[in-house]
Amino acid sequence: MDKPLLILKSISDKNRLRIFSALLVHDELCACQITEFLKVAGATASRHLSLMVSAGALKNRKQGRWIYFRLNKEDDSIQQLSTWVKQNLAGSSQARKDLNALKEILLIPCEKLSQRQRESGSCSET
Repeated sequence: MDKPLLILKSISDKNRLRIFSALLVHDELCACQITEFLKVAGATASRHLSLMVSAGALKNRKQGRWIYFRLNKEDDSIQQLSTWVKQNLAGSSQARKDLNALKEILLIPCEKLSQRQRESGSCSET
C-alpha cells in the first residue's frame, strides 16, 4: 500500500501532474525542457522531478550534461495510472496548452534552453 500512495502523492501537485501528462505524449524530456515548460526556476523543477523519481513514477538517465526523464513504464501501477490520467485529462484546456507549448520548446536545442535559463536565472518568459 505504501508504494501506490507514494506514487499518487508524487503527482498530486498541478505541476507534477503536468509533467506526468507531458511524458504520456513525449517518451522522454530533458530537465531543461521541463523547466521551460513549467516556467519555474530550475531548483523548483528539480525538486518536482526528484520527488517523482524517488516515488517511482519516473526514471531518469544522464547523457553528457543533460538529464532525461521518462515514465517508469516497468511498474504496472504507472501503466494503470497513465490510463486514468489519459482518460481524465486528455481533453482539458490545460493539456492542450501544455502540448502546444511543448511543441515550441522541443524545437529549441537543450544547449540554447539551458544557456537562456542560466542567463536569466530561471526559465524564459515565453
